[in-house]
Amino acid sequence: MSEIVRPLDGVTVLALEHAVAAPFASRQLADLGARVIKIERPGVGDFARGYDSTVNGTSSFFVWANRGKESLALDLKHPGSDAVLTKLLEKADVLIQNLAPGATQRMGLDFETLHTQYPRLIVCDVSGYGDSGPYSKKKAYDLLIQAASGLISVTGTPEQPARTGISIADISAGMYAYSGILSALIQRGRTGKGLRVEVTMLEALAEWMSYPLNFAHYGGTPPQRSGLTHPTIAPYGQYKAGDGKSIIFGLQNDREWEAFCRVVLQRPQLTHDPRFATNVLRVENRQALDDVLADSFAPLTRDALIERLDAGDIANAPLNDALDLWAHPQLQARHRWREVATEVGPIQALLPPATLSGTEAAMAAVPRLGEHTASILAELGVTLEAASA
Repeated sequence: MSEIVRPLDGVTVLALEHAVAAPFASRQLADLGARVIKIERPGVGDFARGYDSTVNGTSSFFVWANRGKESLALDLKHPGSDAVLTKLLEKADVLIQNLAPGATQRMGLDFETLHTQYPRLIVCDVSGYGDSGPYSKKKAYDLLIQAASGLISVTGTPEQPARTGISIADISAGMYAYSGILSALIQRGRTGKGLRVEVTMLEALAEWMSYPLNFAHYGGTPPQRSGLTHPTIAPYGQYKAGDGKSIIFGLQNDREWEAFCRVVLQRPQLTHDPRFATNVLRVENRQALDDVLADSFAPLTRDALIERLDAGDIANAPLNDALDLWAHPQLQARHRWREVATEVGPIQALLPPATLSGTEAAMAAVPRLGEHTASILAELGVTLEAASA
């Protein structure tokens, strides 16, 4: 069997990172074959290691965002670390960091300083607000950026706003850091020169908020929170079958309404009911329509309702929780799970969503803190004592 070749084989990434945003970006580079050397504080490490202990005693956040990396325990405040950093930077193609505002400038690791000595080095800076403007020194966490970006204002029910249940500000910033680094590698291949990639959590999430931004700015009124109900289409949202289980489905046009009445409700006469004949009327009479649906669904289990919706070619999905997703038959059928090694034994992890023909994600081990310190220092020709002196 021929050896697997990955797109980023031979690329070395130096990661001064913690939490989610930068680690999520560099993990994707590792999955593509890059060598990612993660510098962690001795004895403590990336504080995401302590977020929880649900994965056989380790952090669910950390194992997700850090597979395939080498952990180098190094105290950057000790003078001995300078020699290590210098040797690492000489080998690196990319430096990614999401340290506290101003930290890399104080250490001389900003792009302007590094570019003179390492002109091919790509530097990716991930922060909450960027290094300019009135918020440049302000701390930023995921929930705070969800608030600052307006995301919380459009999430939840009419009565109560809600945070998004995942670290979406971190994830969006990580995705743009990942794609920005790939773009910079392509550009360097043309020019031979490294670039700075700057990503802020606020700007990443603001991009994802473009629809409500346009709606509010040009329409004069921000979008209203509507929970699991679509504000301008009916039926569209969460409905319960007779067994109490929830399902999400929605209609897009009057042709689907006709099929819905005939196949799903088995009440074709409702197609031309004056309360429901058009989408505008269905929205105006949403409560009456919901009453009809509740009456029609009462004798059906969710599985039976899904069968009818599929038969009528009506888009639908069960309202799953995380355990349901873990067992999703589509993920199983498409062989999306792989075994990943950790210090506490193997775990299951999903392949990255972008499937490349002729290769596969590396899905290498999650490192224990400082696991690769000795081997990396030996490779660099630096002793542990000198590095921590």
